[in-house]
Amino acid sequence: MSNLFNWLQDRMAGVLLHVSSLPSDTGIGNLGSGAYRYIDFLENCGFSVWQICPLGPTGYGDSPYQCFSAFAGNPYFIDFQPLLDEGLITDAEFGQLRSLPRDHVDYGALYNTLWPLLRNAYRRFKETGKKQFQDYGTFASFRKSQNLWLADYTLFVGLKEHFGGKSWLEWPAKFRSAASARKQDLPGAVLETADAHAFYQYLFYAQLAKLRAYAGSRGVEIMGDAPIFVALDSADVWANPKLFQLKKNGRPKAVAGVPPDYFSATGQLWGNPLYDWAEHETTNFAWWVQRIRSNLEFYDIVRLDHFRGFESYWSVPADEPNAIKGKWLPSPGLELFKAIQKACPEAKLVAEDLGVITEEVDALRAATGLPGMAVLQFAFGGEADNAYLPHNYARNTVVYSGTHDNDTSRGWYAGLDEATQDHIRRYLGVSGEAISWDLIRSAIRSSAYLAVVPLQDLMSLGTEARLNTPGSPVGNWQWRYDAGQLDRLEDESAPYLRELLALFGR
Repeated sequence: MSNLFNWLQDRMAGVLLHVSSLPSDTGIGNLGSGAYRYIDFLENCGFSVWQICPLGPTGYGDSPYQCFSAFAGNPYFIDFQPLLDEGLITDAEFGQLRSLPRDHVDYGALYNTLWPLLRNAYRRFKETGKKQFQDYGTFASFRKSQNLWLADYTLFVGLKEHFGGKSWLEWPAKFRSAASARKQDLPGAVLETADAHAFYQYLFYAQLAKLRAYAGSRGVEIMGDAPIFVALDSADVWANPKLFQLKKNGRPKAVAGVPPDYFSATGQLWGNPLYDWAEHETTNFAWWVQRIRSNLEFYDIVRLDHFRGFESYWSVPADEPNAIKGKWLPSPGLELFKAIQKACPEAKLVAEDLGVITEEVDALRAATGLPGMAVLQFAFGGEADNAYLPHNYARNTVVYSGTHDNDTSRGWYAGLDEATQDHIRRYLGVSGEAISWDLIRSAIRSSAYLAVVPLQDLMSLGTEARLNTPGSPVGNWQWRYDAGQLDRLEDESAPYLRELLALFGR
């Protein structure tokens, strides 16, 4: 086995929960007291990993997998309590946030309420003339340390607001690239908005660093997620057009997706622009190295989404209505990972290698030394050689009862045919009456070195607690729990979980 990234050497266990699902006073989970409380819960139960979804700024559809930047944080996740404490927002303004729903995220109401308050906080900070906020370090030093991406991103957001939220492809021609836009006489309002967004990133980065340090002090590592592709309407594409397969007008020549398979007769057309890998190779993958370095500022462990795309990618002509007429084209594979490993030798990466995986993809993962993934919800109803059945796991594996894209275990089991339910009951030796816990126990007992379960499964919740349904345009990323649910779970289950994890060496 390669020693490129041979980091997973101990048995561990973690819980999957996106930040948006935490309880808070601001209409969405954030980096404040609810997150600290959750880390205490993990420590008390014996878990050592908190897995989250991407933390980037989201746009239409609210998906953390389609962000305006691969480097920025989502201002929705800023903890407002320090801003209230320092007088940067008022009690009356905070009351507007407190009035937002607590049992789910209402993104429309959040958008209308939160942004004006953040802008007020920025203005008041500016009026103080202070160089830094609390113990966050100076604003100027933050801008300097993040300059490789921050200046492009904030200008992008400033222009986006100026042009009514339209995609950069619809802006006047002279603003359709960062290089050209910087040469223009920019309106004061654009520069002011850009400055405000730099301040939001300053707050976000400092608060996340504090939370991560707290997690580390409690023996909890944060595992984040890096989508392989970036959104077309992003600062990444706007500022670095040479790194993507684009026409002269900025529109993509071809787009990303996956071919038809068991799940979809027309494949999945994601629509993301594709990388110009030849261009990346001329820079020794500098953008990717920068991206991974940035991810490692956020997370202790990084899960690489759609790992098979690093071996070859499905290229679909940009004018196709679906993903049927695509073709596989080679990606740089091991050369990219060598460049990342040289720049970030201590990086802990995980390969999301779900779906139809070829021998070549398996060989790439083996050569990198990265742990792959197994999902118990994909294990049953077939033969004993199913790779997702626990008796087939290699140790260098991360096993899940389900992921953010799956139904909860209870909801999933309820929707299965009787034959598959029977297979599960016989395989696990259970009645199926507490299926969430049956799968949790199976994951923890397995030979996989890292076992991760969604919080919804620990709470034995049904389909009402599902976070995301792929392919469904509405109703996603909204689920939240309330503080009382976590307290009850901890009271009822912490001693049992500690014993279970200790029994199986986690």
